[in-house]
Amino acid sequence: MQTPIRNNIVLFVCVILCFLTTFLNFLNANQIKVGSQCSISSVKQAIIAAKKWDTIIIQNGNYKERNIVVNKPLTIIGENFPVIDGENNGQIFLIKADSVTIKGLQIQNVGTSYVEDRAGIRVSIAKNCLIENNKLFNTFFGIYLAKSENCIIRGNEVTGIAKNETEAGNAIHLWYCKKMLVENNHVTGHRDGIYFEFVTESKIFNNISTKQIRYGMHFMFSHSNEYFHNRFTDNDAGVAVMYSSHIYMHENIFADNWSTVSNGILLKEISDSRIEENIFEHNTIGVYAEGCARLEIKHNNFTKNGWAVKIMGDCEDNRFDENNFTANTFDVVTNSSLSHNLFEKNFWSEYTGYDLDKNGVGDVPFRPVKLFTYIVENIPPAIILLRSLFIDLLNLAEKVTPVITPETLTDNMPMMKEIKW
Repeated sequence: MQTPIRNNIVLFVCVILCFLTTFLNFLNANQIKVGSQCSISSVKQAIIAAKKWDTIIIQNGNYKERNIVVNKPLTIIGENFPVIDGENNGQIFLIKADSVTIKGLQIQNVGTSYVEDRAGIRVSIAKNCLIENNKLFNTFFGIYLAKSENCIIRGNEVTGIAKNETEAGNAIHLWYCKKMLVENNHVTGHRDGIYFEFVTESKIFNNISTKQIRYGMHFMFSHSNEYFHNRFTDNDAGVAVMYSSHIYMHENIFADNWSTVSNGILLKEISDSRIEENIFEHNTIGVYAEGCARLEIKHNNFTKNGWAVKIMGDCEDNRFDENNFTANTFDVVTNSSLSHNLFEKNFWSEYTGYDLDKNGVGDVPFRPVKLFTYIVENIPPAIILLRSLFIDLLNLAEKVTPVITPETLTDNMPMMKEIKW
């Protein structure tokens, strides 16, 4: 009976000793200044001279350095954004130690490579690192973390000049990481703004991703993550979440993502996830879902999109509850005559039913899939007939006597007024 107590005491003592060791290291840390008028004039020299837990202060200036390896816990801080310039000839920072901070630097000109993933700042197999308030320009990959844990990427500006996918890296790229926080960054001009692959238990908060060549954000095989309060605008496509589960997506803005195949969110093989209180506005497609199951899509605004929702026939057991569909060209489209998903208590601006008992719920069910959507899916040039009287009559006939549109895709409780939350 005493063994668990003894084990707990040993664990407590170990934690206290670890804390005291870290605290003593911090007290013994020194500051090293780097600058043209200092005894140390290069970042590499400063790292060699530094001891663990030291702080390196880089004075304002232009430092033409690359392949800077940080192999011990250090804090590296720039004064007035000193420029670390790789002269388009290689990676700039490589962090290979835990508890490294890089803050307040302007990092630029890594150069494009077709054989290696060069980055402005790369973190490899490390924990508890902080990348904060840096400006990165023309860095191919901006901030790249691999096999790392408990790191924070905060308040950085990452600007690329990519013209096509083959010559572009991602602004913030995470691979095989967990428990990461990506917040308050502004990224633009890359292939993907934020990229997660095999990343778990992480949060993406309050970022702006705009003018990316491919996706504002891209998830692959990444489970149990949350992203919220982000803005994805004017990208070739907004966000792609693929082959993942238990993703919580809420309070984001997906706007002005226009191209022939652009989506606010592309969902492919996603399960057991929630999409709540987001704004989808002026996208070619608001939400595109393929092979998805058990999604809860609730309290979202779909406004002035080409297609608000495209949900394929292989999607099952998904719920669309209490969303607002306002002034979309098409509210819902599917490629199946059957639907295994539930639409309930949504507001539809196209709804023309009545509410005799004044309970706020329409007495007549609403069928959001129009016959014309089937025609456009099969004959895209037919879109030019959208506002014609013939199409209005065609949709009316299908509404009265459904023949082609899925009979089971119906909102039996359409709301009479827009839903507030």
